[in-house]
Amino acid sequence: MKVKISRNAAKEVKKMMEKEEAQGKLFRVYVTSVHGDHAHYDLMLDTPTENDIVVTSDKDIDIILDKNDENLNSIWIQFFHVPQEEWSITNPTKGTHHHH
Repeated sequence: MKVKISRNAAKEVKKMMEKEEAQGKLFRVYVTSVHGDHAHYDLMLDTPTENDIVVTSDKDIDIILDKNDENLNSIWIQFFHVPQEEWSITNPTKGTHHHH
């Protein structure tokens, strides 16, 4: 599995990982729902389970993924500051997209 993270998203993840509630945890990207040919994604702080794989992104950030969910392979995590602060998780290989 592969994960790409934009420069802005990497900065935000690193800031969030410095907070006390993040100690000992990693970011998990997960599928919240699948509708026909597209999926919706979200992210949260979590710890890996036996069903997971920890993937190191292109920016050397570890992300937890469910190793059995193909919708998570090749995701791209972005963070935008304008027009409002928001996360965008896409999967160009699946045509899937979600803003958080």
